[in-house]
Amino acid sequence: MSGSPTRPTIAAAVLVPLLVAFPAGATGLDQLKAFIDGARTGKATFRQVVMSKSPRVPQESNGTFAFARPGKFRWSYDRPFAQLLVGDGDKLWIYDRDLNQVIVKKLDTALGATPAALLAGSNTLESNFDLADAGSSAGLEYVDAKPKSPETGFERVRIGLKDNLPRAMELFDSFGHVTQLTFDSFERNPALDPGTFKFVPPPGVDVVGN
Repeated sequence: MSGSPTRPTIAAAVLVPLLVAFPAGATGLDQLKAFIDGARTGKATFRQVVMSKSPRVPQESNGTFAFARPGKFRWSYDRPFAQLLVGDGDKLWIYDRDLNQVIVKKLDTALGATPAALLAGSNTLESNFDLADAGSSAGLEYVDAKPKSPETGFERVRIGLKDNLPRAMELFDSFGHVTQLTFDSFERNPALDPGTFKFVPPPGVDVVGN
């Protein structure tokens, strides 16, 4: 049985990477820490697939991502729905063009121990996550990141790295959904226009939240 596609959620706004050079053979955890320490900005393209326990057809989407530490990011879905998520360092803006609606949240509350904190948050990963090397599979070195807070809505994040770059990511939520992300066209520490991380609600949209 197939179902109509649903819009992506903030849980996907996550780990886009570009790592500093690291010795060959480094573990996934070594490479992840090098990325967190060395990549102050970055941008990439992504493909996302969401699978559930039901026999529904997997939901596919793609788009672009940019970030600047700490707490600034822009996650844009191009297809099948146009949706934009912007973290400006203070607030998180979620703009759904089809619904003509903007949801606003306090950024520290929205990030917390979410996957986005791995990317755009501070460098103190261990304060929000339990991190562990998770072995190798299909040419990737894996890291498991389990949030310490029970309020995140997901159980763990699995990050696959190769050649010092995160290539894949899996998010397992508490409802049995698995979100798979693959990343391409990475740029590490590019010069980004400050306007990339600013959002002004378009005239006439319904703004919900604080």
